[in-house]
Amino acid sequence: MSPAPAPPSSETDAPAGAGARGWYAVLAPLCVGFVAFVVGSLTMYLSLFPAEAMRRSFQGGLALYDRVVVNSDPLMTDFWQPARTDGRGVLRHDPERAHQGLTLYSSSHDHRVFLIDMSGRVVHEWFVPYSRVWERGGKVSHPRADPFVHIEKAHLLPGGDLLVMYTAVGDTPWGYGLAKVDRNGRVIWKYLGNAHHDFALDTAGNIFVLTHEVTKRDLPGFGHLNKPRIDDFIVKLAPDGRVLQKLWLTGVFAQSRFGHRLHYSSWWAHVMNGDYLHTNSIQILEDAVPGIAGSGSGQALVSMRDISTIALIDMTAEKAVWAAAGPWLRQHDAQVLPGGRILLFDNEGAVGGPGPSRVLEFDPGSHKVNWSYGDRPGEALDSATRSSQSRLDNGNTLIVESRAGRLIEVTRTGDIVWEFVNPVRRGAGNERIPIIFWVQRLDPQRDLAPAFRDSLALE
Repeated sequence: MSPAPAPPSSETDAPAGAGARGWYAVLAPLCVGFVAFVVGSLTMYLSLFPAEAMRRSFQGGLALYDRVVVNSDPLMTDFWQPARTDGRGVLRHDPERAHQGLTLYSSSHDHRVFLIDMSGRVVHEWFVPYSRVWERGGKVSHPRADPFVHIEKAHLLPGGDLLVMYTAVGDTPWGYGLAKVDRNGRVIWKYLGNAHHDFALDTAGNIFVLTHEVTKRDLPGFGHLNKPRIDDFIVKLAPDGRVLQKLWLTGVFAQSRFGHRLHYSSWWAHVMNGDYLHTNSIQILEDAVPGIAGSGSGQALVSMRDISTIALIDMTAEKAVWAAAGPWLRQHDAQVLPGGRILLFDNEGAVGGPGPSRVLEFDPGSHKVNWSYGDRPGEALDSATRSSQSRLDNGNTLIVESRAGRLIEVTRTGDIVWEFVNPVRRGAGNERIPIIFWVQRLDPQRDLAPAFRDSLALE
């Protein structure tokens, strides 16, 4: 009886074609998947059948993946970033040149708003978790847990009452609402629309808040903008929180002579999330702006990140009266300064410099840049998202470098005269820092009522 044949012991002993079949088994699915990806992408981009169903399925799947996987750990969301320094608290303070006062800020690590002195010492804080504000019947039917919700902006009123705005991560819409609380954090009133990014007050105390909604509403002349979309609105609230007006910002801008700028919205907005404007700041004018024809008091200056455009909206006539793009990219926090110049945070416009962000001050009539900060060696700004700035009474500029969790006050010559880094750290090795989005610098004698000022732990 002859022995059984030995199994193949080398590549040369393998049956003919076995290697080719093995490679084919690997490559064939990859090729099919690649072709399917290309065809699917073109189908959605060109809006061919069945693009709408594919887009909705993809958006739903992406949202679920973001919520369950990408945004399952608060520390790994974009509310937290890699810490760039071991420094904590106030790192620099030049008392001769810095604008002395108190600084109000919120941090994404907790639902607290802090009021600190120039040394970084907390003199008062408000604790207002979103779970205390939320109630059934609001726009957000199933909110994320508190660690995934951030007080994005706070504004202190003279008597110690505070306006707080909430946004979430891993949810769409991400705007969670606005509330007014007293000095002890007790809720006075709340507006549970999808408020996000920013709000502004006029001289009468009315509050103008940015909101957004997912909609399938037609937008005449812009059929190429896929539905469902995320549309932006401006809601005017009375000082007691009652809704006085709701302006459809997306529709007003699209139907204006500046609406063609919607053709410049990003590929991501067109194919993925339908967020074609992404309005991120609002300011209510007190006077006309030199260099902007048709401007006047009561109009709203808004910043629309996704089309790198700022615009002036007449709230009474419900029309866009002016809009501009410039040497900025995906900007935040456009503000008209006394005298008529505009200040904004240019998140990505400084490409090629030592840092990708800068603050610009420019003349809206000539578009001439009169001042900028962000290009100093060793002091570059780097915040591709969020961030803000404000001009102080002494001419300095208070800047929020959001992704660094850092606040700096700079002079006209670019010297840093005050620097504060969020003292909170988390994660293995304390390598993660919570973001800061907006701040408010206050003069205690001018901006705070005596009764509230006397209650603070001032030295």
